[in-house]
Amino acid sequence: MPMVNEHGKESLNFQITLTIVAVACFVTSFLILPILIGLAAAIAALILTIMNAIKANEGQSVRYPYTLRLIK
Repeated sequence: MPMVNEHGKESLNFQITLTIVAVACFVTSFLILPILIGLAAAIAALILTIMNAIKANEGQSVRYPYTLRLIK
């Protein structure tokens, strides 16, 4: 199903982007700013995932902001 494929790729790209952010924050965790960025990313991930799951359930196309489009 093309719609499921589109949603899956978008979600996977978002999760890959979050993993990259988490690794970068972990590597530089001796600083204060990466801890704040990691916390903000975690909160944004929770909110965006719920919002886009609702949209996908309604049959709408979803796009996560600030996501690296690695899988086409």
